[in-house]
Amino acid sequence: MKKDTIIIVLLAIILSIASITSSNLFKEKNNGNYEFEKAKVLQINQDKTEEDNVLPNSYLGYQDIKVKILSGEHEGEVFNIRNSLSRLYNVRTKENMTIIVRLFVKDDILQNVIVFNYSREIIIFSLIALFFIVLILFGRKEGVKSIISLVFTSIVVVFFMLPMIFRGYDPVPIAIITVSVATMITLPLIAGCTRKSLAAILGTIVGIIIAGIISYIAGNLAHLSGVTMEEAEELIYLAGDVGLKVKGLMFAGILIASLGAVMDVAMSIASSIFEVHNNNPKLSSKELFTSGMNVGRDVMGTMSNTLILAFAGGSLNVMILIVAYQMPYNQLINLDLVGTELIQGLAGSIGIVLTVPFTALISSVLSKNRLD
Repeated sequence: MKKDTIIIVLLAIILSIASITSSNLFKEKNNGNYEFEKAKVLQINQDKTEEDNVLPNSYLGYQDIKVKILSGEHEGEVFNIRNSLSRLYNVRTKENMTIIVRLFVKDDILQNVIVFNYSREIIIFSLIALFFIVLILFGRKEGVKSIISLVFTSIVVVFFMLPMIFRGYDPVPIAIITVSVATMITLPLIAGCTRKSLAAILGTIVGIIIAGIISYIAGNLAHLSGVTMEEAEELIYLAGDVGLKVKGLMFAGILIASLGAVMDVAMSIASSIFEVHNNNPKLSSKELFTSGMNVGRDVMGTMSNTLILAFAGGSLNVMILIVAYQMPYNQLINLDLVGTELIQGLAGSIGIVLTVPFTALISSVLSKNRLD
């Protein structure tokens, strides 16, 4: 491993540790009187459930079950509880199954135990492990670097950006700092500390900030707060309790959602220009810029589709409801949720498109003016 790569990895580790230790994310509990623990289903005492004829593989009714708590202060205790199944809360248990239960504790006395959900962590962590194995198997050193950059970006978002926003800081500068730090670690880690990485970093930061600014301006002009139907009530309560600034959340969301696609475009353009320059050093900056734009035109269409489809996929359930209720045009186009999703997708795509000329310009200049 090269010296500059080692330095970047050490820097990523230091920043990750600093983010985790300063976040207090797992130290502060805000679940009131509720505790969520693992439990094992020892026995099904009675099963009065029948298959739902609307939702496949779902059941309605109730089960009387015996469970043993596997974690927490009540570990080892056994309870007989009723598990009610509806279309919203549908956890059908089987003997020896591990589940998550919710314990209601008041004045240090356990009041009741109910089934909360399936225990899914083994599946989730197994899939993460498979993803890492595939990356390492086929990417080798580059795969390891990709894993480090992915873990670092996730840590910065979860342990730095989210806690800072929750503490009442403006989401706009926090998101810009998060995206900039993630970009300045990820790209040099993957491509090395080179002029090519510098060009991609600058192009990425410019592209995502443009996307965020467009979404911010469009959101203000369209009178959109960025709070959609599902989380509106909870976020409003949080805003009153902890001083959460809701206004800039859509801007922050755009920056994070667009980062991967914009970074990919910027690195593609920078790599192509530097490769062309290495093969033909006599080309002028203008000719290199033209080459980068030619490559960029092929890339921007597919990446814009990727971003638009990602936002559309996240709103698939809502889109189905819209079609089912046959909303009239004036109602549909003016829904908060529709407006928010369209602005996010379009602003992110505009950011991708504008990343191409900015990165091409920066790369063509840096490739002709050697800095290393």
